[in-house]
Amino acid sequence: MFFNNLTIFQYCLLLLPGTTFATQISPRSCSNCSCVVAEKLGPKLSPGASFSFSTTAAPRWSEFDAPDPGLIVDVATESDVQITVQYCNENNITFLAQNGGHGWGQTFHLSLEGLLINLSGLNSTTFNAAKTEATIQGGALVRGVVDAAYSNGAQIPTGNCNCVGALGAILGGGFGRLMGLYGLGVDNLLALNVVTANGTQIKVTPETETDLWWALRGAGPNFGIVTSAVITSYPVSSAENGAWVGSFVFSETQIEEVVEAISALDLLPEMAVFLYYAISDGSPVVLVSGSYAGANNSDGPNAFASITALGPEVEQAAWEPFNEVNAAGDSFCVKGGYKPAYGAGLAELVPSTWRSIWNEFVDFVAINGTTASTVMVDCYPMEKSRSLPDSSSSYPWRSTINCNAAAIPWYDDASLNAAAVSFGKTVRSLWFETSGTPGDETYINYAVGDESYSVVYGDNLATLESLKSIWDPLKRFDQFFPL
Repeated sequence: MFFNNLTIFQYCLLLLPGTTFATQISPRSCSNCSCVVAEKLGPKLSPGASFSFSTTAAPRWSEFDAPDPGLIVDVATESDVQITVQYCNENNITFLAQNGGHGWGQTFHLSLEGLLINLSGLNSTTFNAAKTEATIQGGALVRGVVDAAYSNGAQIPTGNCNCVGALGAILGGGFGRLMGLYGLGVDNLLALNVVTANGTQIKVTPETETDLWWALRGAGPNFGIVTSAVITSYPVSSAENGAWVGSFVFSETQIEEVVEAISALDLLPEMAVFLYYAISDGSPVVLVSGSYAGANNSDGPNAFASITALGPEVEQAAWEPFNEVNAAGDSFCVKGGYKPAYGAGLAELVPSTWRSIWNEFVDFVAINGTTASTVMVDCYPMEKSRSLPDSSSSYPWRSTINCNAAAIPWYDDASLNAAAVSFGKTVRSLWFETSGTPGDETYINYAVGDESYSVVYGDNLATLESLKSIWDPLKRFDQFFPL
């Protein structure tokens, strides 16, 4: 493949000074005989595929309880994914497919004996002639999808973080700043190309494999590797292909009135609103960000007038083309470090709760090395999403969750793990106590993994478990909130 005349096994040996063919190879170099696996699997793959033996080749956003594979397969075609799954099945090798590497759930257990399928080479986004449908490959990031849509005069409902895998975010449910206009990401999917647990590549649509179609849209990682998806795209004019974006910094004395004002907002379909606790210029601050999709006019300022009326200490607002709207969050994309995040789904925001969380945040970021930490919540207009019944997909919280919240400790010193986990759990408990939902509910993309699975799968849990026994009886897909 790409080692010229060296076999992959010989290449691995060259990495270890003093080793010979008779010398036992270290686990990292030959975990589950990973060098031998690469040598045997390599000829089966496309010429563009390659192998890596270090997780630095496919880093994850958080190193906290991160997968630690002995071998990484960098696929170049969708068929490479199928072939790799078949090989793993034949040789009883645990595997995990990864795109952006941002899933922070602590249910991963991929070790040196396992194999990581790196999807990042499958990153194209293409459109039909009318720009009403787009095909997104499994390795495309949100940034690539948004850029492609913008250059084609269209919009696609994606997540809000540029560096997150587009399909990973969508398959969990698919929240994002355009959902008030277009609905959840899962509501916009039209077809899925999937490698199933037995290594078969199939096309799944609402008309074919109806049960699998339902299960993939909310619990996708349990049922297959989606190598590409067809999704609805929405043609828009250049003048409309953007959003008014405002950012407002408040002092901690304004927390209660800020939370009350956000709660009282009439979230129109074009809107989304975000609240952050963060560190700015060395001090904790309260930051509100709002967006209003559409043409450059007065709609955005008018929609968020109740926020600006509170008198923010800093105010910035401008209309931005849609390929730049997510840019303010790019600092969130830095990979590495420890980020044991804890999330909760909320029906309402309670001012006294957010005051208590502020106190916890200030105490935590007083610890040296934690100033990148944040607490965040994003809220959306839900009418469009709720125009479909709860039963339309396996995403379980369509009728109840209005906002997704997360406490994200961020640091480089592993000795802070215990303090970070304690902080995250405390904040999550405060949210659950006043969430306004019938019970504890968490969007799976914001969950951590210590929750009861009813917290992430809701009343769909039993049905999903039944379908799991049909589509993945050997539990090959057992890494991300495994059923």
